[in-house]
Amino acid sequence: MAHPKSPAARLWIRNPQAAFTANGLDASGGLVVSGGVIAEVLAAGQSPSEPCQETFDAGSHVLLPGLINTHHHFYQTLTRAWGPAANAPLFPWLQNLYPVWARLTPRDLELASTVALAELLLSGCTTAADHHYLFPAGLEDAIDIEVAAVRQLGMRATLTRGSMTLGTDDGGLPPQSTVQAPEVVLADSERLVRQYHERGGDAVIQIALAPCSPFSVTKGIMAESAALAERLDVRLHTHLAETRDEEEFCREMFGLRPVDYLDSVGWLTDRTWLGHGIHFSDAEISRLGAAGTAVAHCATSNMRLASGTARVLELEDAGVPVGLGVDGSASNDASNMILEARQALYLQRLRYGADVPVERALGWGTRGSAAVLGRAGLGQLAPGMQADLALFRLDGLRFSGSHDPVAALLLCAADRADRVMVGGQWRVVDGMIPGLDIAGLIAEHSAAARRLVNG
Repeated sequence: MAHPKSPAARLWIRNPQAAFTANGLDASGGLVVSGGVIAEVLAAGQSPSEPCQETFDAGSHVLLPGLINTHHHFYQTLTRAWGPAANAPLFPWLQNLYPVWARLTPRDLELASTVALAELLLSGCTTAADHHYLFPAGLEDAIDIEVAAVRQLGMRATLTRGSMTLGTDDGGLPPQSTVQAPEVVLADSERLVRQYHERGGDAVIQIALAPCSPFSVTKGIMAESAALAERLDVRLHTHLAETRDEEEFCREMFGLRPVDYLDSVGWLTDRTWLGHGIHFSDAEISRLGAAGTAVAHCATSNMRLASGTARVLELEDAGVPVGLGVDGSASNDASNMILEARQALYLQRLRYGADVPVERALGWGTRGSAAVLGRAGLGQLAPGMQADLALFRLDGLRFSGSHDPVAALLLCAADRADRVMVGGQWRVVDGMIPGLDIAGLIAEHSAAARRLVNG
């Protein structure tokens, strides 16, 4: 058996084919898992210091820390590859989709979230951040619905209470039916933090505050959210510097470039992480680094919408924590973290050269993403870290003839984990999620997607 029999049981994941630890440790001999955490990291030839009740032979697996997704919109799995938005840049893409999304129901969101999380989990992802900012009438409990979906699948999540307060009537982009009053947003934000937010390295659910974007919220809600986040000691998230259109909007609406705007509302801090972060000047990158403000790099989405290429190496050199995000499934159009690491590697090589290492891209999706979310207990294979693991097999046709197992994950396009562990519990076994009826989920989710777009 591969399951620890009890939280106190010790499990030795033995002698992996290869291991990426996201640090300098050698895990060639495997890991010992006990009480939901990594108790030992073993070099080649080493054995556990104490007896283990269980063993798992990982000789056919490449072992990684569980991948961490820092930016997503779960609900968008219902509008993947939708014709009217398939060939549009961000602003027209949004204008086409907002009226469709405004019809979202609680059951739609439950199905969409389950699909997104299951897809992530099967790709080796153990922790996901979601940015949910749609609260049309009847969907006031959207974050509660997401919490239940995360718990059902046994994953971790940072769920962000998003908001849109600047509608078309006041010069914003979203329709008025999707806009909420600031006092409603702030009251619900505080409720969610008090009800669900967990602290510490083993936290399962965390809540962050996330006004959507400069073109969909007022300066007031940005400033008030920053003050509330400081009072409640939670993180802040928003989209920023995704497109040139957004930059022009900020100049016209607020008389400021995006980073100046961020600073003016109290968001230029190490509490904040930004979705996309593409169009920054050298000086702005330096300011972000000095503040410790983090960036979620969304390579696939940025290519799909032709938004631009984030300057990831320069951001990191300036001290900006950088992680990876799959972004919404209407602009990716997948929720696959191992493929996202591959896309990030290739996009950054296109900017900086072919010597950007595979390991650096894997680092963005593990240790980097953990730093972006302020999750110090995640993202590395090291003693005391949470036992969140992804194991991939390289026995498929696409890997035949490959030589470096870690490089093969990205270069040969691994897309599905064989085993995934979260907090010491196996959540993916033999490429499947135990107890989840995938066929039934697809059928109901697909029907919901058709209803949504057909009105």
